[in-house]
Amino acid sequence: MTDASIAERVIIVTGAGKGVGRGLARHFGRNGAQVVCAELDPDTLADVVKELEGEGVDCMGYRLDVGDRDAIFAMVDAVVERFGRVDGIVNNAMSIPPHQPVAELSEDRLDRALTTGLKGTLWCMQAVYPHMKAAGWGRIVNVGSAAGVFSFEGMGTYGATKEAIRSLTRTAAREWFGDGITVNLYCPVSTRHYEGTGQLTQEYQKKGMAVVQALSPTGYDGDAETDLGPAVAFLLSDACRYLTGQTLMLDGGTYALA
Repeated sequence: MTDASIAERVIIVTGAGKGVGRGLARHFGRNGAQVVCAELDPDTLADVVKELEGEGVDCMGYRLDVGDRDAIFAMVDAVVERFGRVDGIVNNAMSIPPHQPVAELSEDRLDRALTTGLKGTLWCMQAVYPHMKAAGWGRIVNVGSAAGVFSFEGMGTYGATKEAIRSLTRTAAREWFGDGITVNLYCPVSTRHYEGTGQLTQEYQKKGMAVVQALSPTGYDGDAETDLGPAVAFLLSDACRYLTGQTLMLDGGTYALA
């Protein structure tokens, strides 16, 4: 019998200081996982670690720039040194570029998105891979976006980067399944989690909320901890042994893939 529990699993969450990453870290910790909060901003990192430790969660904080390959490998080494292994990772962190029309896309913004998004995700996957392969078990969860699967005005750089990550996910899933590792991707179609992060303008958040309210049968924007957390936890569990290379739209039915 397979087990959907994540209790005592060692799980890394990048970008865990705020937004979706923080909601996931809360859910994992409150369900018995040993959580590694990797975050660039030292203040939000300290805050989430304090919160989780205050609840008795076995938590490790690590300041990380996912645009730095060496730092990523050093972080994974530190996790293995402390916990003895790494069971799962959610590659959530990415620098979101300001909106630009396609005709005006700038090279510097594209480079930053590709470095922190595509390259950062790849480096995190590469860093955990040998440890998971040696254990014969691992769960990798990448993060996509409806902005890539479909299309949103002004989000060409972001959407293109997310689609590149989705392609990488499928390839790694095929290559690594024999090592006991599943690799999946989910799209958190939501705007509420951007509040207070400075990553999206208030105007764009309002537009996003209007889309969710108009198209989702739920009529509301999902909560990172209580709505997204349980589904992502499944992707990190033993129960997810047969599901790999897939895109899971965690959007309350806002969009549907045929």
